[in-house]
Amino acid sequence: MHIHILGICGTFMGSMAVLAKELGHHVTGSDANVYPPMSTQLQAQGIELTQGYDPAQLDPAPDLVVIGNAMSRGNPAVEYVLNKGLPYVSGPQWLADHVLQGRWVLAVAGTHGKTTTSSMLAWVLEHAGMSPGFLIGGVPQNFAVSARLGDTPFFVIEADEYDSAFFDKRSKFVHYRPRTAILNNLEFDHADIFPDLAAIERQFHHLVRTIPSEGLVIHPTTEPALQRVIEMGCWTPVQTTGDGGQWQVKLLSEDGSAFEVMFEGVSQGVVEWALTGQHNVANALATLAAARHVGVVPAMGIAGLSAFKSVKRRMEKVAEVHGVTIYDDFAHHPTAIATTLDGLRKRVGEAQVIAIIEPRSNSMKLGAHRDGLPESVKQADQVIWYAPANLGWDLAAIAGQCAVPSTVSDSLEGIIEQVKSQAGPGTQVVIMSNGGFGGLHGKLAEALQ
Repeated sequence: MHIHILGICGTFMGSMAVLAKELGHHVTGSDANVYPPMSTQLQAQGIELTQGYDPAQLDPAPDLVVIGNAMSRGNPAVEYVLNKGLPYVSGPQWLADHVLQGRWVLAVAGTHGKTTTSSMLAWVLEHAGMSPGFLIGGVPQNFAVSARLGDTPFFVIEADEYDSAFFDKRSKFVHYRPRTAILNNLEFDHADIFPDLAAIERQFHHLVRTIPSEGLVIHPTTEPALQRVIEMGCWTPVQTTGDGGQWQVKLLSEDGSAFEVMFEGVSQGVVEWALTGQHNVANALATLAAARHVGVVPAMGIAGLSAFKSVKRRMEKVAEVHGVTIYDDFAHHPTAIATTLDGLRKRVGEAQVIAIIEPRSNSMKLGAHRDGLPESVKQADQVIWYAPANLGWDLAAIAGQCAVPSTVSDSLEGIIEQVKSQAGPGTQVVIMSNGGFGGLHGKLAEALQ
């Protein structure tokens, strides 16, 4: 069967393309922006990519068009599909019908940490010999691919609350029907599709309604929004993590690189790993709870976590030049920025930390998170904000509210010059964006040479 995917370079759609190819379909796709790491992964799988949405790519007609949620009415390829009456479906629906049917689905939902936690969970199951299938919105370094079918009943999926398609405004995750569900945290995000936090809570409750009574819901004790979701009605056993929960930790190092795991007051062992930050400690606890639900004893789960290598673009060290370390990080919400910088600060102590931040997500462009930004960067020594041309609010005013030195730049060259003038041996440079950022990482490393 020939499947053509519109919006194929999105993290979800690209991963779905890999699964379709593995099922034996002929897969092609197009996107407005064809860039790594997804474009490289797809080309390595022999999937043909086209830049742009010219209707000519749909002639001769494919057997099925899968339409990504970035596509809207007015897009020339979308209009062609509708006018010609070509069969089409959303990505989450296709996945539910062709991959998840009959599997034990382990879903990881939440505002932050979905990619990292689902990567951890897939790896812990793999390490325990359970060979799970998975679909993750990033590339876990333990696997080097973002998706695979797997040949056991278990399937780990990053469960996103974003909508499914222009013709299906339900959150993607309501299609997945998990048996084991991690609800990591819940804050206001996706201001382009949700009016307020209550609207997102309602979608999370739609997810909770689909989890069987023999399943398991895992959530932290510290999230009032998730508590409200559960109070709307829950027909499934619940396990809690964090202070006062069934799963707790004793930190053995301030930066979160070593901690003891407790389950119902009994020590299960110690995780020692390369990751830092309280957020990753929380992700690890949820992972161990979910893995235990499918039969991985905590001691084995802890051994798996100690061999976990994180995810591409999650505080990924991309270069070290003359003692200056450059990291690529996906953080695009004030909470994620704050927890990432806090973990780095605790690891590097007094070393100089320069944060370079591109407000690129739809919520960021709409200004939904701008009031939280000044506080989020307090652990950096210097912040450089990149002002894209289409930003609809005053970034300089926000930079002026930061307690640490902050500047705004509208060019990559300007950013590079500033870093060159300030960085020295020991400096840690964190580049934060949920896009390709014009290849800044490589350009900066080259300039520092």
